[in-house]
Amino acid sequence: MAVIERVPQVVFKTRVRDESVPGPNPYRWEDLTTDDIFKGKKVVVFSLPGAFTPTCSSNHLPRYEELYEEFKAQGVDQIICISVNDAFVMFQWGKQVGAKNVFLLPDGNGEFSRKMGMLVDKSNLGFGMRSWRYSMLVNDGHIEKIFTEAEFGDNCPIDPFEVSDADTMLAYMKGTQSGGVSAPVIEFVG
Repeated sequence: MAVIERVPQVVFKTRVRDESVPGPNPYRWEDLTTDDIFKGKKVVVFSLPGAFTPTCSSNHLPRYEELYEEFKAQGVDQIICISVNDAFVMFQWGKQVGAKNVFLLPDGNGEFSRKMGMLVDKSNLGFGMRSWRYSMLVNDGHIEKIFTEAEFGDNCPIDPFEVSDADTMLAYMKGTQSGGVSAPVIEFVG
C-alpha cells in the first residue's frame, strides 16, 4: 500500500444527464479530471470493493448519504464514493440504494485506485481487480487524513469494515471519538 500526499492525476469517464440528447436515455459521456473534482474543494472520499455488494449497499454508501448534512456543516463541498465499476453500474446502483447526495464516481479501469496504491486482487471472490476499502479527507487535492481498513492485500478472505465508515470520518472532522460503525442503514439483498 503506497502512502501519498496528493490525489493522483487521472481522467474519470462519467455519464451525466443531458436533456438535449434525444431518446429514452438522455445521458452523455463526460470526462472529469482530478482537478475538476478536487481543486479548491474540501471533499470526503470513500472507496469500496463494488456496487451491489452487501456491506457497500447496506451501510457504507447509505450512512454517508444519511450524514450528508452533518458533513456539509463541517465545510465539506462534496462526498464522493469511488468504486472500480463502470458508469452504468454506478448509476443503476445509485438508483437502487436511493443515493441523492453522494456523487458516485466510476473508476472503471481502476486507474485512480491503482495510483492511490489501493488496487487489490479479489479474484478469490470472482471480482478481479478492485479497490480496497478506505476513506479520506481531501483539501484542494491534498490528502489530509486517510482511514484504511486492516488486512490490506490481495485475495483477503475477509472484508474489513471498521474505520472507513461515515461515523469515523465525521468524528475525525469534529475532533471527537467515533462510536464505531453504525448498524446497517438499509436491508440489502444482493
